[in-house]
Amino acid sequence: MNSFDIYRRNITDTNKALASLRKSINSNSFLRLGVIIGGGAALFMGVQSEKVWLVLVLFFAVILLFSGLVWRQSKLEAKKAVLLDFLAVNQNEIDIVDGKPNRYPNGESFRDGGHPYSEDLDVFGVSSLFALVNRSATVQANRLLATWLMAPADATTIAMRQQAVKELADDAGWCQQFQAKLWFNLEKHEDFRQQFARYLNDRNLTFGNTLLRMYVKVVPWLMGGLVGLAFFVPTCSSIAIFLAMIHVLAAVRYGGEVGRIAGKMDKTGQLLGAFAESFKLVESRKWESQLGMKLFLSLRSENGTKPISTVFKELATLIDRLDYRLNMLVGAVLNMVALWDFRQVFAILDWRAKYGVDILKAFDVVAEIEALGSLAALSRNHPQWAFPEVISATAPFVEASVLSHPLIPADKSVPNDYQMENHRVALITGSNMAGKSTFLRTVGSNAVLAFCGAPVHGEHMRVATFHLVTYMRIKDSLNESTSTFKAELDRIHMILQTVKSQPNTFFLIDEMLRGTNSMDKYLGSKAIIKQLVADGGVGMVATHDLQLAKLADEHPGIIANFHFDIQVRDDEMVFDYKLKPGECTIFNASLLLKNIGIHVNG
Repeated sequence: MNSFDIYRRNITDTNKALASLRKSINSNSFLRLGVIIGGGAALFMGVQSEKVWLVLVLFFAVILLFSGLVWRQSKLEAKKAVLLDFLAVNQNEIDIVDGKPNRYPNGESFRDGGHPYSEDLDVFGVSSLFALVNRSATVQANRLLATWLMAPADATTIAMRQQAVKELADDAGWCQQFQAKLWFNLEKHEDFRQQFARYLNDRNLTFGNTLLRMYVKVVPWLMGGLVGLAFFVPTCSSIAIFLAMIHVLAAVRYGGEVGRIAGKMDKTGQLLGAFAESFKLVESRKWESQLGMKLFLSLRSENGTKPISTVFKELATLIDRLDYRLNMLVGAVLNMVALWDFRQVFAILDWRAKYGVDILKAFDVVAEIEALGSLAALSRNHPQWAFPEVISATAPFVEASVLSHPLIPADKSVPNDYQMENHRVALITGSNMAGKSTFLRTVGSNAVLAFCGAPVHGEHMRVATFHLVTYMRIKDSLNESTSTFKAELDRIHMILQTVKSQPNTFFLIDEMLRGTNSMDKYLGSKAIIKQLVADGGVGMVATHDLQLAKLADEHPGIIANFHFDIQVRDDEMVFDYKLKPGECTIFNASLLLKNIGIHVNG
């Protein structure tokens, strides 16, 4: 069963479960209404009977029954929310296949025209690599995934990610449960880790002093001792009563500060509660990959003995205990004998100091697993894609077979093979629309995927980690008073400087110096390529200028010619989009002009 059959089955099963659950919710609502009407009638009859005991029994029975139905309703609604999120996760996968946009962010906010390659290779935005890959709901995970796509990892890290991605790709059920637990973040658009970090660093969130802390610790023993001694020393009872009144007055006096801390802790508890299930999923999973085990072990307190979910439960217990103060009678008694409010506030602040950093680490773990899960979804949905062999080397290296562009559907893409043998610079000539630019983007886009740990759209790829720079979509800027030619010069200067300063740079250059005349374009392009060769540059250059192909004769073993050509059949152009060795000899400008009624006389 392929992944999309699994998604469709999940949608069918979840819709059935939702239909059954909705019936239960409706039945429960009618029961509550029945309890209100029937209980009211029963109470009326009880009052008419003038039997006080019967009225009391009926009153408490109605209250208990109604409260039980309300509790059941909340549980049913919570279960419904879980099913709806799981349904949304699966429906999103089917929608993407049907051509609808991915409901996860497309990375538009990460677009950067000054980045070495992201704009040219469609890394972010609509119809981008990020939109293709992303299954991350939290702000932090989106940021992490963007970082992976914007800079290569080292070969060791890539290998570890690949292992974890393969493990997750084979476990669609777990991954989808994990996605569903975090789906709520798509509506919130908030950086919860940052919120929690602000809470941890809030210097105003303090209470009492060392002396008060010491007193709070001994209060229960002191009050218990006084009560015990009161049986033998009557004066002790007066002292106990006096201290009890002082404790209550102190609780009232500092009630505002206690309430302020309680309010912030309630928000923190709700925040952690929203993530608690995702923490538990990571903790309960039996990880096999090295990176998975590392992340699993990170979800523990600093001494390594407590899972984060247990640490969170401790906070939930402390918040519940502090909430006892909301019952005035219970709160008064507890404060009399134990300064209860102060005791719980100190315990909560101690929890913050002890485990706060661990919780921040837990957010980091969840974000990394979201990013790995995104790559796993790509692998699961495209099982024919291969995981590349990524190696460390002193110079860039690319070898690929049956390589296609990851953003072009398989039924429309034309795969190509490429091996970097006996050359450092591939000079690719060819006709308009023959496939030169697409091929450069194919190599670049798959390299970006390879360097973050994802599979590539091909049967085989062996590549050395390199720093990628591109020159493809050059735009002028009215705001910055920059012409196209000036923008081109700025970009090529950046590439030359990068090649000179970083030996592991791999460049992709598509048609240089378009903003000038043909002679300057040829001479300038030739000079730039020679400079790149002189600086030890490695990469690919695509051009319409056939004269540049002669550079291969001047630099044997360094520059190699490749081309994309066309076939002309009955005055019609036929493109095969296949990369071939050697320089191109067939161009199509005159044929294109002829198609719009302009005849070129040679």
